[in-house]
Amino acid sequence: MNSPQTESRLAINLAAWFLAVIGWAGVIVTTNVLIPTVGPRWLFFIVWFVALTGTAVPFANFLHRRFTRQTPSEGVVLREAIWVGLFGATCAWLQLGRALNWATGLLLAAALLAIEVFLILRARSQWKPNDTTTTPERRDTPPSND
Repeated sequence: MNSPQTESRLAINLAAWFLAVIGWAGVIVTTNVLIPTVGPRWLFFIVWFVALTGTAVPFANFLHRRFTRQTPSEGVVLREAIWVGLFGATCAWLQLGRALNWATGLLLAAALLAIEVFLILRARSQWKPNDTTTTPERRDTPPSND
């Protein structure tokens, strides 16, 4: 009834919702309850990262379903959501020291995007012996006369 692909997507979506709920609850607690000393500041960066990552997983999953021919593995979707969380946490850290501006944010986004593009190109270039779509046809066999 349910395919393994659907069950695995359900598992990653449930994990993403769990991460998002825990992360956003942590953000609310760290910003409203805790005094911003060194420990709670680092706790804020951690829960901010978790909240953004958990929130980005369903969006990354949706974008892959909408714009790509193949559905990627759960690892690719999670990796792209981690990039979003890393970007948000780094921007928050830079803003703490008043070092974040438009140029820094765009440069950081471009660097993370370039890393992801290189990872996608690397995965695309790997030869998979069971994949018949990338294997060229043999030219040395004579055509069959059916």
